[in-house]
Amino acid sequence: MATTLEAPARAAALGYDGGLTCAINVTDLDASIAWYRDVLGMNFLYRVDEIAWAELESPVGRVNIGLAQRESVIQGGGATPTFGVIDLDAAKAVLDAAGVRQDGPVQEIPAMVRLLTFYDPDGNALMLYQDLAGQG
Repeated sequence: MATTLEAPARAAALGYDGGLTCAINVTDLDASIAWYRDVLGMNFLYRVDEIAWAELESPVGRVNIGLAQRESVIQGGGATPTFGVIDLDAAKAVLDAAGVRQDGPVQEIPAMVRLLTFYDPDGNALMLYQDLAGQG
């Protein structure tokens, strides 16, 4: 018989510690480490060649990006790491200057959010958002 717990009780029972690592499959670990470090400004933490894994620290507290090298990467259908930014136009200019492929123009839901989807060298989707709530 399944136990019915309210969300806070279930979270407490699972014992979340506040950390999050988003695992992303890539075809070239060296190139991907450089891209996430140099283009997105993430801090390289470590690499484990025996399992073809590397981890980088994002600018968001306790949110890391884990890179897993694979022979091929299937595009689409996975989770999309989405990072909040203060100024989406300024962030887009940084991506533009680095030649990062984007999925069309910035999308806006008035008085709510602005969104920009872009891709790493393996075609993995990432997104930036600017919160517009409360801005008049």
